[in-house]
Formats: sequence, structure tokens, C-alpha cells
Amino acid sequence: MEALDVVVVGAGLSGLSAARVLAEQGQSVLVLEARDRVGGRTYTLRNDKVGYLDLGAAYVGPTQNRLLRLAREFGVKTYRTYDEQDLIVYRQHGIKKRYQDGLFPPTGGFLSWLDLNNVVRLLDSMCREVPVQAPWTARRAKEWDTMTVQQFLDQHVWTKGAMEAMREFVNVNVTSEAYEVSLLWLLWYLASAGGPLMMNGTAHGAQERKLIGGTQQISEGLMKKIGLDKVLLNRPVCKIEQTSGGVSVYDTCGNVYQASHCIVALAPPLQTRITWSPPLPARRNQMLQRLPMGSVIKTFHYYKTPFWRHKGMSGAAAIDDDEGLVASTYDHVLHDGSHPALVGFVLSDRARTFCELSVEERKRRICKLYAKVFQTDDALHPVHYEEKNWAADEWSGGCYTVMMPPGLLTTFGEEIRAPVGRVHWAGTETASQWTGYMEGAIQAGERAAREILHEKGLVDASDIWQDEPEDELYDMYTRTQAAITGEDLDALFLDAVFDSMPVEAHVFSFCFWDGVLEGGQGKPLELSLLEKQAPSLPSFLRMSLLSGAAAAGLMWRAFKPRL
Repeated sequence: MEALDVVVVGAGLSGLSAARVLAEQGQSVLVLEARDRVGGRTYTLRNDKVGYLDLGAAYVGPTQNRLLRLAREFGVKTYRTYDEQDLIVYRQHGIKKRYQDGLFPPTGGFLSWLDLNNVVRLLDSMCREVPVQAPWTARRAKEWDTMTVQQFLDQHVWTKGAMEAMREFVNVNVTSEAYEVSLLWLLWYLASAGGPLMMNGTAHGAQERKLIGGTQQISEGLMKKIGLDKVLLNRPVCKIEQTSGGVSVYDTCGNVYQASHCIVALAPPLQTRITWSPPLPARRNQMLQRLPMGSVIKTFHYYKTPFWRHKGMSGAAAIDDDEGLVASTYDHVLHDGSHPALVGFVLSDRARTFCELSVEERKRRICKLYAKVFQTDDALHPVHYEEKNWAADEWSGGCYTVMMPPGLLTTFGEEIRAPVGRVHWAGTETASQWTGYMEGAIQAGERAAREILHEKGLVDASDIWQDEPEDELYDMYTRTQAAITGEDLDALFLDAVFDSMPVEAHVFSFCFWDGVLEGGQGKPLELSLLEKQAPSLPSFLRMSLLSGAAAAGLMWRAFKPRL
């Protein structure tokens, strides 16, 4: 085989995005993939029992413009995640609440609401101080990187309800426990997504839509663009050797591929399974040893009918039950109304605790939990069950992404995407926008490709990092006009003006409360005024004590002459 310009290791979204950019610039490129499929942590199961099913990454929302651009290019349409009826909060001892409005579930009372509102607002403000390309340069980086998220919550959260909600927020969004991860890393993660409400939201947030036909179609479309003969499956890479003149990449089948450069688009822990010659620099080697993957088992219970909808529920639930495996659920009825299912997430410590159960036992226990949460025996009788334990996946080692412990970013942050000789790094963990998401994977792959093109003198340094134009799906004019003409029922202008607000591509320093106040109308504006001006719980209690003391003083003065 003749020497190539670039060998890409990993045929997930990031590696394939890199290869596509290189191929379009006339570079000879070959992609090596250990699995028998492309897609990496996007994995769509297709059969008669499920129709199509995303066992991995599934959701897309505002500002994820690269993913939406590729979906449009490959003719993949989106549909709205179902959230039209009541959501459920289920707590220990059967305490259950139904609610409709709000990005965070009710926390148990007015004081807990004040507490939760304050800490989310504080996180939103703090994450704006974190530079998304270099979070270790933040003014308070050292302070925040020596603290776990749990330590931060212990300092700023006063009520049990708010603490439960915030722990669930961490579990659901980063598949880790609050005591495991750095506060600075969480703030970077939030900043890259536009803030905690953008990340946690369904409507106007990261979970707003799914792709009809599944997310793996994007990787399959990229593979076709690159050329089917340029993507080799079942080729685990075991060694990468660098010399002054190029790179030699070895697979476990005994093949050797020569190239000028190499892009490694693997989850960081998997990079330690490759033999490096010469060895990786000490700092990168040390960094990789400190980056475990998150823990999640994604489960799907299929039913004859969507019984939760018939009972006025959306299927979304936040669950805190010692006997329960699943921490959160969502409706998973396909775009055409077929294959009704509930998707459930077994997260973090629970995933690590219950991963040794048999598949049948997990299925049974989750059915029992759903019967309590949704208060119906219909949940006990699924017609089909699927699950994916990502911690058991040989070529991922976990999901959604790595978790960064305290001290890592400020000690090793510069190594995350710094090239090592002729080897460059892709993967969603190296992204600056939507790190940990499909959008981040695409951005990282395209950036790594342009780094090599720059080294070859084909692009300017200023073109390595490129902003993505706002996708037309979230353009205000397009959506409101479509609503007026009846072309897009999702954008009904009279139903919600807020649903037609533009979400611009530069919102990565965006504060939710400020954004809504500047552009919202009607109910969202009224709610945001309350949220923005509400005091913290300590401030409220101090005000209550002061007002009580003042009232007592006035009463004393009023009645003193009569005593």
C-alpha cells in the first residue's frame, strides 16, 4: 500500500468528520475502526421489534448546528421529543408529584424552590467565566478545580429537596456522582453547552429533538461520502510508531499503514491500550491515567400501548428510590406513533452497582419500579426489552464521556488536544462546544483535520477553529413564517412565541435569565423575572427575620402606651 496523507483511528462521528474534511481537501485518507460498524457511541439498532432504536447518543437541540447541518445534508429529518403532558417526580416512600412547567422538577416546597433556583442561577453565572477553549485559564480555575461538585453543593445548598435535584442533575448529565468530579470541569461542560438550562432542557434545550431513523445514519452518511473502501472495519489499532518522516499504524490483523500524519479519535482511556513508539510524553500519559469514563446502562421497555400518555403523563420522570435502578425516564414513541416504549437511564453509582445483575433481572426490577412511578400494572407487562450497558462495551468503556476529577484540568488541561509530533487528537472530549455530545465530536474532528491541513500549508491558522452558522431549524423568521403558513406545527406562533425565538450559534457565553429577559414575551418573561429576582434561601430567611423584627418593633411602639 502506498503511503497515505492521514490515517484516522476511530470511525465514530469525530473520526469520520475529520476524514471527510481531509478528503475534500484532496488528502488521501484511511479510517481504521475496531468495531464491525461505524458510529462509535452512536449506535442504532434496527429490527421489527423496535423499528429503530438509539442505544447510544440520541438527542439534538438548539445550537448543535454541525449535527443539524449533516442531518440536512443526508436527508435525515428530526421530530420533537414528547413532553406535552405531566412530568413525574418520584421520591422515597412513594412520594410523587406531577408537574408541567419548568426545566427542573419541583423540589418539595417554596424554600426548596428558592434554594434550587439560587444554585442553578449561580452555576449559570459561574460557567460564563470559563473560557471554553481553555478552561484552565479561568480566573478562579485553581479554586474551582480543587473542589468537587459535591463540596460546592454542600456550601451553597441548604435544603434536602434542592440537594436531591442537583445530584440528579449531575447524574443525568455527566453519568457521574457529584463527589467524583471537579467543579471546574462541570462548569466547562455547562459553558460548552450554553448553560445548565440549555443542557437540562427538552423544549429549547439539548433533548428537544431526535433524528428519524436514528443517529447512526450520520456516521453512515459520512462513510459513504469518504468512500466505503476508505473505512476499514474490524481493524483494532494496537501500535502507533512515529519517525521524523511519518507515522506507521499497526492493527491486530498484522497490517501496517504508512502515513504522513495520524488522527486518533478514541475515548481517552482507550488510547492507553495502544503501544506508542516513542512513548507518549509523560504529561499526556499521566493525564490519560486520570480520565475514567462515565457509567450508564440505557434501557428500553416496549409496550402494546403508551399507557402513560393515556393517563395524562409525558413519560418523563425523575426518580429517587433506593430499590430502583432507573434515575430518569423519557417517552420513546417513534415519530409515526409506532413502537411505544419508555427509555430509562441507570446512572453512575447505580450503573456500577447493578451492572452485575442479569439482563432479565434488570428488566424485572425496572418494570416493578415503573409500576410504582406510573401507578399502573400495565408497566409490568412489556412486550419487548432492550438495553445497552456501555461500561461493558470493549471499544468505549463507558458513556457518555470521560469524567474529570479535581486537579486534572489545571494540571494537564493543555494536553487535552495538543498534538504529539505527527499525531493529532479528535473525539468529543477535545471539543470546545457541546463537549461530550455528538455536536462536540463533529467539531473536534473537523478541528483536528484543519490542524493537519494547516501544517501542510493548506489552511491558515485562523481557520483551524471555525464557527458554525446557525441552523435554519432555529431561525426565528423561518419558523414563524412556517407556522403562519401551516408548514411546521411544531412552531405554532400563537401557541408559544418563545418556541420561535432564535437560539444563536454564539450563545456559549449566554445566561439563560438575561437571554429570556431580553427576548422573551408572555409567560416565559414573567417566570424569568421571578426566577431572576428571587433571593437565595439564606437571604430570604434573613429578610424574613428582619421583617419580623421590624414588625414586632412597630407593634411594640403601637401598643406600649397601653401597657
